[in-house]
Amino acid sequence: MTAIIEPLVPDGVFEPRGLYFDTPTYGLAPKASYDALLGAAKRWREGSATMAEYDEAVARSRELFARIVGVSPATVAIGANVSSLVGPVAAALPRGSTVLVPDGEFTSLLFPLLVKHRLNVRSVPLADLAASIDDSVDVVAYSLVQSAGGEVADFEAISEACGVRGVTTLVDATHAAGWLPLGHVRFDFMFVAAYKWLLCPRGVAFMVADSALEPPPINAGWYSGEDPWASIYGGPLRLAESARRYDTSPAWIAWVGAVPSLELIDSLGVKRINDHDVTLANAVRSALGMEESRSAIVTLATADPGRLTEAGINATTRASSVRIGCHIHNSSQDVESLIGVLTESNER
Repeated sequence: MTAIIEPLVPDGVFEPRGLYFDTPTYGLAPKASYDALLGAAKRWREGSATMAEYDEAVARSRELFARIVGVSPATVAIGANVSSLVGPVAAALPRGSTVLVPDGEFTSLLFPLLVKHRLNVRSVPLADLAASIDDSVDVVAYSLVQSAGGEVADFEAISEACGVRGVTTLVDATHAAGWLPLGHVRFDFMFVAAYKWLLCPRGVAFMVADSALEPPPINAGWYSGEDPWASIYGGPLRLAESARRYDTSPAWIAWVGAVPSLELIDSLGVKRINDHDVTLANAVRSALGMEESRSAIVTLATADPGRLTEAGINATTRASSVRIGCHIHNSSQDVESLIGVLTESNER
């Protein structure tokens, strides 16, 4: 590639060992997040941590996430992972509902649906998803960006088809939030595990509830209360009026680390990140004779994962192909180094 593309952040914000192209597995910790985690662990060890500190981290994370994806904080619930947030929604779907999903959908979204045997779950190829939405379909559940191959769903067509027929839509945006603008995505419920493209610690997840369907908060606990610290003992039931009624008790220290990561993504802006990430990903595709895509994830069917590891390149194998992701810490120089290793490996 001829254009020089620098990382979107200064030196020192990230400190990967080797070249890191594995954001689809987990995002790198920014230095500010790493320092925040160390500080929180120290205060835990000393006994100087406060509950107010943790509550502030959760509230700030909720606010930042809402701004990044373009929703109201009042529609955002917090949790630890996608499947536990999908569960109450799946449980509320009417008996006999037909749920349409893509073939090979990630199981954090799929299994909570399949375990409800009263639902009729059927799958079609991702490319056929929008065209398969007819009057027999009650619910569509899909990932905006597929985990295995990085394909970006035709969410414009899916959104239109669901809107016309009033189909309930469950969207997993784990591999989209943080680099793909989401303003034109129609959904009733959106789920995001934030430890990938949003660079948060594992154990930070969000659900956006923007639907006439109001699932009973079957995982409700003290943190689901309107005032959590006034909801820790006894009845009556007193849940939050907002989507906070779906909150589950947070893993405190993880949320302290989440704030600087979300602040970084918010400060850069998703549109800018999208331009950067997709340009680098398409540079990889171009060098290897592949068609351009609007995805920040590239799958390399013929790459030798062992050779990449030997060369100090971090990537992961999914569905029998090497999967790489380009994010804010990557540069055109990183891409050229990756292409050099891939080309050398193919010539052996």
